[in-house]
Amino acid sequence: MWNEPSAGIALAALDGTSPRLPAPAVVATVEPGSIGEELGFQPGDRLLSINGKRPRDLIDLQFLVGEEELTLEVEDSDGTRYTVELEKDLDEGLGLGFTEALFDGLKQCNNACPFCFIDQQPPGRRSSLYLKDDDYRLSFLYGSYLTLTNLTAADWQRIEEQRLSPLFVSVHATEPELRSRLLVNPRAGLLLEQLGWFAQRDLQIHAQVVVCPGINDGPALQQTLHDLAAFAAGEWPAVLSVAVVPVGLTRFRPDGDALVPVNRHAARQVIALVEPLQQQFQQDIGSRFAWLSDEWYLMAGLPLPPRAEYEDLPQQENGVGSIRAFLEALDEATQNLPQALPRPRRLSWVVGQLVAEALEPVVARLNAVDGLELILHGLPSPYWGQEQVVTGLLTGSDLLAGLSGRDLGEALLLPAVMLRQGEPVFLDDLTLAELERQLPVPIRQLGGADDLVASCFDENFRSH
Repeated sequence: MWNEPSAGIALAALDGTSPRLPAPAVVATVEPGSIGEELGFQPGDRLLSINGKRPRDLIDLQFLVGEEELTLEVEDSDGTRYTVELEKDLDEGLGLGFTEALFDGLKQCNNACPFCFIDQQPPGRRSSLYLKDDDYRLSFLYGSYLTLTNLTAADWQRIEEQRLSPLFVSVHATEPELRSRLLVNPRAGLLLEQLGWFAQRDLQIHAQVVVCPGINDGPALQQTLHDLAAFAAGEWPAVLSVAVVPVGLTRFRPDGDALVPVNRHAARQVIALVEPLQQQFQQDIGSRFAWLSDEWYLMAGLPLPPRAEYEDLPQQENGVGSIRAFLEALDEATQNLPQALPRPRRLSWVVGQLVAEALEPVVARLNAVDGLELILHGLPSPYWGQEQVVTGLLTGSDLLAGLSGRDLGEALLLPAVMLRQGEPVFLDDLTLAELERQLPVPIRQLGGADDLVASCFDENFRSH
């Protein structure tokens, strides 16, 4: 029998005491034509409670507003409080966006993985770069990866009650001792029991394995993928997919971490191990199930798999098939190119050095249009100490160093993936405005394949 899940924290307990409450939800945006606009909500207003409960996060908020009758307690930006009562359809939202997803604070990581990217950054940057997110709610909302090592009994109960599925789990290894050693946490060895918990409750995860050569590759990787595949069968598999990604090491990593970077030989070994397993999984469970991120093929100097082999791209946000999908989108966007431009144009496009070779055919196709010259610049990252780097890790200082003295044409096309979401700043805290001030040409941001084509052929194209 279905029991309505609990959501939010009651403003007062039955005995009249007040529990510690999450912070109010601060309004950031109000959708035009929404209930929120009709009620007069403004950015900066604070939503204090819904039907007498304070939401802990956006998940609670969605549960709480899913009622026909609502009583909202709101505080204006000037501190004035008021109560609003309304009736609406069950599936109708308020049309409000909020400044944060979590109102009761971030659940941070309690592991000490030597390959943690956050620990491989220099000091002195913005504080958000050093937050070790290991929060199951952000995993559910946005697909960020967590390890399951910091969950309390109440967290497990909430995942079950609110059906927070699928979650995205960093596995790295299934053998208990090895996973505990990789995460430097004895609780990490409970993973297989935790996967059984998900399976018993028809809850699901997507998994990730960060491969560290000489530690969890070879037979350990083979065992990990077989163990995960054991949870992938049936009508309601507990493990939906696995992304196999290479460890990323920077020049700032701690001394004596015993880690070695992935080279061409190691990349080819991993590909040779995983691809036969994909064929086996295809026969056994009807899916390739485990996918290699695009970086493996680029580092190995091998062509990317055909688009069909990625199925429905379940791990695209983790770099699995993202370049293949981008190339596919470019194929579609460049089907009807003009034979010539009315006025010659010279533009430059900057990407990470690792992906540049895969994009050269696209550049050649565009440059076949008479009057268009697109100059591709594939850059390394001196900032991270990486020659072969993906585009999203290029920093502002990398661009200044790598583009100095180069032909940039009349404008530079910059993939927006290099910038912090919602804020024009690079990973090294250089702002987009400062970069443009130091470059001799204007910058145009690219959100995807359509933007690239539009920037080449539409003189009025402007960045987002």
